[in-house]
Amino acid sequence: MKVVNVAQVDDGVFAEIVAEIQTQENLADMMRWALADKSESFSPTIVADVVVQDEYTHDVIVPWRDGLVLVYDTT
Repeated sequence: MKVVNVAQVDDGVFAEIVAEIQTQENLADMMRWALADKSESFSPTIVADVVVQDEYTHDVIVPWRDGLVLVYDTT
């Protein structure tokens, strides 16, 4: 998975995010990861929104911690 630092968070925070999600290959992996988290890093709803780009591409918006939001671009 390619991870892009669009928010320009500092390198340490970005490295932590990459380390957390590096094994995710699909949305099912993301959901298992988020549901297994016991640190209350995620919003209770996990997926805040899904933005449909076209019939094949969707952006899945996942609020994380410290006001950061992870956006998964899916096709």
